[in-house]
Amino acid sequence: MKQKEWDQEQNRLNEVKLKLKEKIAELEPEVDTLYGQASNIRRHFWEEVTVNTSSDEDFEETFFSINQQAALLSERERTHEKRRQQWKSLKRLQQSPYFGRIDFKEDGLNEADQVYIGLSSFLASDGMNFLVYDWRTPIASLYYDYSPGPASYATPGGQIKGNMELKRQYQIKDGELLNFFDASVTIGDSMLQQVLGQGANNQMKSIVATIQKEQNAIIRNDISRMLIVQGVAGSGKTSAALQRAAYLLYKHRERLTADQIVLFSPNPMFNSYVSTVLPELGEENMQQTTFQEYLDYWLGAAMKLEDPFEQIEYVLTQESAVGYEARVDGIRYKASEAFLIALQKYAGWLSKEGMLFKSIRFRDRELITSKQLYEQFYGYDASVRLANRIILLQEWVLKELRKFARNELSAEWVDKELDYLDNEQYVQAYSEILKKFQRDEELFDVSERYAKALDRANKFTNQGEDQIFDFSEQQEDLLRQMIVKEHFKPLRRMVKKMKFVDVNGLYAQLFDEEGSVYSRMTEGADVPANWPEICRQTKEKLGNKELFYEDATPYLFLKELIEGSRMNTIVRHIFVDEGQDYSPFQYAFLKKLFPNARMTVLGDFGQAIFTQSSKLGGGDSPLIKLYGEENTTLIPLLQSYRSTKEIVEFTRLMLPGGEEIIPFERHGKKPLITTAGSREALLRQLVHDLESLKAEGNRSIAVIAKNAAESKEAYEALTSSGMEAIRLVTTETLTFESGIMVIPAYLAKGVEFDAVAIYDASSESYNRESERKLIYTACTRAMHQLQLYICGEWAPYLNAVSRELYELQALG
Repeated sequence: MKQKEWDQEQNRLNEVKLKLKEKIAELEPEVDTLYGQASNIRRHFWEEVTVNTSSDEDFEETFFSINQQAALLSERERTHEKRRQQWKSLKRLQQSPYFGRIDFKEDGLNEADQVYIGLSSFLASDGMNFLVYDWRTPIASLYYDYSPGPASYATPGGQIKGNMELKRQYQIKDGELLNFFDASVTIGDSMLQQVLGQGANNQMKSIVATIQKEQNAIIRNDISRMLIVQGVAGSGKTSAALQRAAYLLYKHRERLTADQIVLFSPNPMFNSYVSTVLPELGEENMQQTTFQEYLDYWLGAAMKLEDPFEQIEYVLTQESAVGYEARVDGIRYKASEAFLIALQKYAGWLSKEGMLFKSIRFRDRELITSKQLYEQFYGYDASVRLANRIILLQEWVLKELRKFARNELSAEWVDKELDYLDNEQYVQAYSEILKKFQRDEELFDVSERYAKALDRANKFTNQGEDQIFDFSEQQEDLLRQMIVKEHFKPLRRMVKKMKFVDVNGLYAQLFDEEGSVYSRMTEGADVPANWPEICRQTKEKLGNKELFYEDATPYLFLKELIEGSRMNTIVRHIFVDEGQDYSPFQYAFLKKLFPNARMTVLGDFGQAIFTQSSKLGGGDSPLIKLYGEENTTLIPLLQSYRSTKEIVEFTRLMLPGGEEIIPFERHGKKPLITTAGSREALLRQLVHDLESLKAEGNRSIAVIAKNAAESKEAYEALTSSGMEAIRLVTTETLTFESGIMVIPAYLAKGVEFDAVAIYDASSESYNRESERKLIYTACTRAMHQLQLYICGEWAPYLNAVSRELYELQALG
């Protein structure tokens, strides 16, 4: 670098740091003052409010007084939060004020603007000139999309064209300029090399300094209703999606908030892994959940639900079990678009016949029979939608319950309960009567009566339970009403939740073992070859109030077809990670659940390890059909950044078509395959290798096993061999941590490790074609080193890998 350029850049950095320091010093007392003001208003809120409800005028004055005080508090809290966020952004900039620069000369202007790009914007004291531009601003897109030469960027006012004269990258750490260099077509390889060469962390980091052109297209896409990112392992699709969320929150900050964005993660541990990215970019975290958590919320109280990991455990370990083929066929069928259509037709059939109801019972009596419910339901106009007729039936039942409740007032059981009421219930009855007096006797001096009655109630309370009390007729009526109302409350609650509809029976009714019956109910829908066994398995589960994972979404879908949909119209953006693991049925359900939301789906069909997996791209993709081609954008990411070139070249040959995957030019050791004649010798070597990997400075090391049973076996074997500080990861694990961990392959999806050891890469563990993607997924978690351990025959997929691409260590 020319010394003159270095000095200019150093001087400019020093100037920005000084202005940042000044602005932070200016903001700190303001932030503290606003916080103190808000706290003081909150603490003394009621002292500043006059509460008087003696008359309508007094009540109105009280209302406005409270409103005014609340508005003042809200304004102070908003202002404080705004200033605090600004202060936090500037504190972040102190460490590294910017990472890039472009010199852009707009057409028609004489001079080029120097645009420095960082995590957030920073204006000069005049409030007009940007010292640093937020990476999400329109002009910053030039940095990611163009090399020096003709360039343009979109603004709300139209396209701005011009010429990029310079594109420069900076390495600034702890406020110190370490290096800078000029880039060409992409963000410079030098910076990527350094970023990717660092160790894996227990939480995903922001990638704004190294966003590639194709990732920028994902981040700034603001047109498509459905955005599909088909990215190979390690292509940065999840990172790009999180930066996309930050971009959307920035661009639409006037009308979009973090709680209007939902991320569906592959497992709870992944939520912990990505939880710091948005806060690092100065944004609040979006809502994060798993699809299973949503199902549990709506069905878990009534049914025991299998989760997707229990399902995959069955598929991986129970191949020899009776009914295995039928179960796998059932998983595929129940995940299909064909089954979705069949359920919709079934709902049409139910609108004419076949509805099932549970009778309404009270104190071992049948108040309303299932037959009465059936007749009432089909007595409504047939043109009224199924869900609307259920609402009409619900209203009818509640009305009938009110009649029954009135008839119960003089029942013998009410007389008995009257004798056992406690003092508190008597006082409550007094209070209710006095409130009625206040409402009905406007000309009477209520305050005097209230005082006398309250005095009598207090005297009674102090005299004890043996005191004989003089009840009026009105008081006794009220107490009877209270007793009956309390006993009918659970019944009314049950009716409001539509528990009188036998959803379990209606779903089970679909699985009559006679295929002809199913065909009649679904207007001729075809069934899989193993239909009788699928029916038997499904009904057995339902009989135990349990649901297979593949049944949970269809069950909830049918429930909503009958009872009415639960739609969330607030959410505006849905992100689905590991999108290949969702079924067509689940995508259709998500679209229905979030009718106003745009959807971003991130996935890799090469890692489609679940039986119900969906194809993301192509003409037959259910995702493209979901919103139509005109509303869908498919962006492929073929370059893998996570792993070294040696690991990518090894792993890509395990997949058909894997030669399309492009490795990034970051080099390391070749994958190591260790073979031995006994498990004991292999284990000794694994223990030795893990200690070596740890000594080499690898912070995050994963021993990846095929399933939960193999993970437990590996964990126990390693701990018995004297290894300490090893963590066993299960579906119950909620946080991602550094160190050595043992983990099933399906839980390792979406995360990365410095080094990966495949516990058993033999044909004994991996031999079926359906398991090819599972071992590929496990191997592609490695960033720097990959080691595989084999006792006996090799997994067949490894035979396609050239001998030149790995090291072989054969133990005696």
